[in-house]
Amino acid sequence: MSIKFGLLALLERGAMYGYQLRAAFEESTGGTWPLNIGQVYTTLTRLERDGQVRSLPESDAGQRPYEITEAGRAELAMWFATPISRTDRPRDELAIKLALALTTPGVDVRAVVQTQRAATMRTLQEYTRLKAKSDASTDLPWRLVLDAMLFQAEAEMRWLDHCEASLVRHRPAPATTRPESAPATTQPAPAPSEEEARQR
Repeated sequence: MSIKFGLLALLERGAMYGYQLRAAFEESTGGTWPLNIGQVYTTLTRLERDGQVRSLPESDAGQRPYEITEAGRAELAMWFATPISRTDRPRDELAIKLALALTTPGVDVRAVVQTQRAATMRTLQEYTRLKAKSDASTDLPWRLVLDAMLFQAEAEMRWLDHCEASLVRHRPAPATTRPESAPATTQPAPAPSEEEARQR
């Protein structure tokens, strides 16, 4: 998800200025995606350039609110109607890390898996504590985000179990060695000339 669609969705609620948008974004995602104010205003500038939001007159406090346009509503509606493809998501750095660990000399792949498992377990426990503290009747948006992170952590634990079992069964192919060079053949000594033979 890009910040763009998050801001458009928030502006559909009503006009807001930058700091309001940042606070509302972080509240909607349970603080799992912190934004800095520079990201917010950079995105608003692009959205205004593309005609998807418009800026309103500044308030007495010097804050400039933004509102969504019809073009922005159409873009947002298209986003909600379009499924997210796996190719749209960031590459899985952990999977790439383990794949490289398997082929990098001197790396203890089992230690890499166990270190990741401990970190993922701590994350899973933290998400579980956060869910226990949330109010099911009022925190549904946050709980849905939290559930997604819980399921992802649980899936990662299962995948790490699979990786560890695969490592136990893995029998690496023997390293190919370069053939030793054949020893140099001894060249026969040249026959002595007639003069050398008479002198011996």
